[in-house]
Amino acid sequence: MITPTLQTIFRRRSIRVFTDQPVPPEHITTLLQAAMAAPSARNGKPWEFVVVTQPEKLAELRAHLTTGSFTAPLVISVLANPAISDNPNARKMFPQDCANAMENLMLAATDLGLGSCWVANYPNEDRMASVRLILGIPEDVFPFCCAYVGYPGEEKPPRTQYDESRIHWQAYDPLRHA
Repeated sequence: MITPTLQTIFRRRSIRVFTDQPVPPEHITTLLQAAMAAPSARNGKPWEFVVVTQPEKLAELRAHLTTGSFTAPLVISVLANPAISDNPNARKMFPQDCANAMENLMLAATDLGLGSCWVANYPNEDRMASVRLILGIPEDVFPFCCAYVGYPGEEKPPRTQYDESRIHWQAYDPLRHA
């Protein structure tokens, strides 16, 4: 049975072409609420976010993130700040926690009729340095990734990338890929 939630998951695709229609502020708030609803290790919530709508800043990001030169009217940078986690045992889990936040954000974007594309920064030092400089992020905070968000200027069909050959039952079978 394909539920509305599963439909959203299958519809979520990387969109790289956007219209110039701005994303309404209430949608931006919803995206951030969804991101912060993500699970995190021991509820550490090591994330912070920088919302960029200013055309000059967007142009700077496009110029420095060559894999993210999309013309979306909104970029949300997901930051990892392990120091703000109340639980010291959870601080090392920031990559998983921030990835969860990003996935929630992108699924929410899809559900709102928006397109999105994930541009990874961490652990690439050059990309992180560029984003730090452009967005004024301190050295002890990691610019984990950026979500380019906007109204889609391209259509992609829903899909699943289900591949039964990658599934092992009860134990890993090394001969499966031999």
